[in-house]
Parts: sequence; structure tokens; C-alpha cells
Amino acid sequence: MGNELFEKLQKAIKEFDGQAAESLTKQAMQEKMDPIQVLDALTEAIREVGDGFGNGELFLPELVGAANAMQKATPILEEEIKKSGTQRKSAGKVVIGSVHGDMHNIGKTMVCTLLTADGFEVIDLGINVETQQFIRSVKEHSANIVAMSALLTTTAQEQKNVITALKEAGLRDSVKIMVGGGAISEDFAESIGADGYDPTAPGAVNLARKFVEK
Repeated sequence: MGNELFEKLQKAIKEFDGQAAESLTKQAMQEKMDPIQVLDALTEAIREVGDGFGNGELFLPELVGAANAMQKATPILEEEIKKSGTQRKSAGKVVIGSVHGDMHNIGKTMVCTLLTADGFEVIDLGINVETQQFIRSVKEHSANIVAMSALLTTTAQEQKNVITALKEAGLRDSVKIMVGGGAISEDFAESIGADGYDPTAPGAVNLARKFVEK
């Protein structure tokens, strides 16, 4: 029964069916299945979607749909993992947010979902995040990575302000910094001193993985 349920869960993610993903996850928990194993099965499915997007077989609406379906399931599993007292091995801690003045959420939320699925502990600060909020969160959580999004050219400079503040706080050398968003390019990322940039959510996860594997 377990394998059959795993297959149904993975199908729900690949078919962007959030309602099915949620109900099947609840069923799995009622049947006392290991929440970490269920999360791993969902991770495998979302990775396949991400890979499909990366090689051009799938498109952005499909990636968004899969991420939304995943978001219906993960809170249920995270709650069960906490209750059980077990821990999923963490790939690293990522503090992420859309910078001050930027109210856009979709791309950042997708990155959060894929990072969580990939085993990262994600501290999502939300949108319109003040520079000092990034600094406080890095200190509080001993983050490995800071990820910043800026969709607008008018807010892109805020990413540099956060990097400058991290230097002033003596934290710059302890974290890797990745940036993204519609207003960002590879050249801009290099000019502000970021460690990496990727225009896509799956690419951001690959970048994060490279950072923690070094």
C-alpha cells in the first residue's frame, strides 16, 4: 500500500493537483507512514518537474502548479515530523526574502518550496524585507545562505545594501549570497558582490546545493 500511495502522491505533484496532494498526505499520516519518507517521495516528484523545466520540456505555469501542489502537502508533513521528534537531515539553512520595497512573492515562494523539498531549512522572511531583518535572521539562525529576490530595477539596489550591511556586521564571510528576480542579471550580481545568480527557481536550488557541497 505504501508504494501505491507514494506513486499517487508523486502523480498529484506532477499533475499539479494540490487537492489530491493534500488529501493523500493526510491519508499517509493516518496510515502512520513515515513523514520523512513521504516528503522524500514528494521531493523526487518536484525534482523531476524542475528538471523538466530546466531542459525545456515543461514551462513556467507547470512549475508553478507543481510548487503550489507541493505547498499543500509540506506543512502537514513538517508538523508530523515535529510531533515525532525525528529530524530530516538538513542540507543547510537559507534565509530568503524579497528586498525592501519589493512586494513580489511568486518567484520567491517557488524557490522556498523547491529548497524545502531539497532538504534545506528555509527561513522565509516574506516580502518588503528591511536590510536589518536579513542581518538579524542570519545571526539568529546561523544561516549558510542568504537568498534575495528583486523583481524591480528600483529595488535591485537593495540587494547591494544587504551585502554591505552583512560586511559591516562581520557576517559576510560566513554566508553565501545568491540573488535573483526579474531585475537581476549575471553582471549585476557580480557587480554587487553576490556569490551567485540564477534566473530560475530550479537553478537557484542547484546553486544552493553547490554552495553547501563546497
